[in-house]
Amino acid sequence: MVRGAWGAVIGSLASLAVCGASQAPAMRAAPRVAGTTSAGPTSAAPRTSSTDRVRSSRAQAGPVQLRLDPHWRITHRGPDHAIEGWADHTSVRPGERVGLHVSTTAATWEVTAYRMGWYGAVGGALVWHRAGLRGTRQPPARHDGPTSTVRTQWPTSLLLPTGQWPPGAYLLRLDSPSGQRFVPLTVRSPETAGRVVLVDGVTTWQAYNAWGGYSLYQGPAGKADFAHRSTAVSFDRPYDGDGSGQLLTLDLPTIAHAERLGVPLAYVTDIDLHMDPTVLVGARAVVTLAHDEYWSSAMRLAVTRARDTGVNVAFLGANAVFRHIRLARTRYGPDRLEVNYKRLNDPLVGVDDAEVTTDWREPPVPRPESELTGVFYECNPVDAPLVVTDPGSWLFAGTGAGAGLRLPHLVGPEYDRVNPGVPTPRRIEVLSHSPVRCRGVPSFSDSAWYDVPSGAGVFASGSNWFARGLPEAGATGVTARVVGGMLSNLLLAFAAGPAGAAHPAQPNLAGLHEYAGDPVAAASGQ
Repeated sequence: MVRGAWGAVIGSLASLAVCGASQAPAMRAAPRVAGTTSAGPTSAAPRTSSTDRVRSSRAQAGPVQLRLDPHWRITHRGPDHAIEGWADHTSVRPGERVGLHVSTTAATWEVTAYRMGWYGAVGGALVWHRAGLRGTRQPPARHDGPTSTVRTQWPTSLLLPTGQWPPGAYLLRLDSPSGQRFVPLTVRSPETAGRVVLVDGVTTWQAYNAWGGYSLYQGPAGKADFAHRSTAVSFDRPYDGDGSGQLLTLDLPTIAHAERLGVPLAYVTDIDLHMDPTVLVGARAVVTLAHDEYWSSAMRLAVTRARDTGVNVAFLGANAVFRHIRLARTRYGPDRLEVNYKRLNDPLVGVDDAEVTTDWREPPVPRPESELTGVFYECNPVDAPLVVTDPGSWLFAGTGAGAGLRLPHLVGPEYDRVNPGVPTPRRIEVLSHSPVRCRGVPSFSDSAWYDVPSGAGVFASGSNWFARGLPEAGATGVTARVVGGMLSNLLLAFAAGPAGAAHPAQPNLAGLHEYAGDPVAAASGQ
């Protein structure tokens, strides 16, 4: 039986120990964060005030201890294009080099690698730094007419050594006198067997990335310019805003919570799920961290096969597995072009219908997301409380949650519902059943749990704001206790083995009288 986990989490503030790797290539050291075990050869201390206390020493065997660097945040973004960049891999294993492509208006710049997670607090630990780099203003972005794809052809500015970088989610902070930006990178775990695998959904980050004026949602006139949007987006460009994608806004609280809990973890991106069909073999669980909307056939097949061999699955955001994508090569490598025609004319119609990039639930080969997630995307935007309907579930053990408990602002802006009118797992248990009103139509958002014959269990939060309830996201009081306790119970059970066998679903769908269909679409006559 899985113990109630929340009390143990409150009392545990130990720094995370992660496995070290082999000696880094000689370029610049992985510096020691004050008070920790070093991970590389001698290095000069970085010049910036954020790292004045960083020291370095020789590599030592054993775990690499990292601690929070309180100066990891961007404090001076600067004007547009002051400095920006992108990496030519979304993930690398420790020891693999990755090219960093940077454009800046300044004469010099520097870069610091921060591993993001839990170090007695949520934030970043400094792992590596390089200063004194010559700045170059790179050529303007190119625009491919037929697909409205924005891409750059910037040369490699710097090769990053990753041999001493522990696996995890990273932000590379670019600093120049004219401004600062982030570049995200995942250092992929060398193996996933026996671990809970955390997945950064970079295909969804890229789908919403409007750098250069285009995304899969908008053209140069903004979000209303759907007709002129991109139908293919490239990873060969920076992310807009501060450059961090959705790592800081959506993924980091869950990563920090999992690290704080101390379960065995592995780190990948959804591109890794696409490229490596064996990446989940032997894993205990796979967890998509937040909004994870854009899936290729290979991604979906990898997770479905894993579930059917006993690997637990969690979808911690809503609207998962909704858009069907293809991935293609660019000049910088494989799977760096993301194709999604949505409802426009995909050239594969009638040629390869199974790979047409409409929504997964739509023709020509409909495969609703509910077959995997258990829930069905319905509408946005909403802002509503999460309402507990099944407090007897093992997921609420130790949280003090009672029937009808309302946790404000945890449902939104997109939500899912268990819909008996679409393919849905037979043994499914609705955990929260939260009234919402979307586009004037009343409905519900549901979180749910189901099990399969392999013994695996599948959890879906039903809301993109679920992680807002974590203490690592700043939640307090009852909300932090309940949501943090739920996630702790889930991850501990996942780490122990097939959680569906240990905690079989208690079907309760019949008593909820769920609407069979989409009430919002029905109200609009669709």
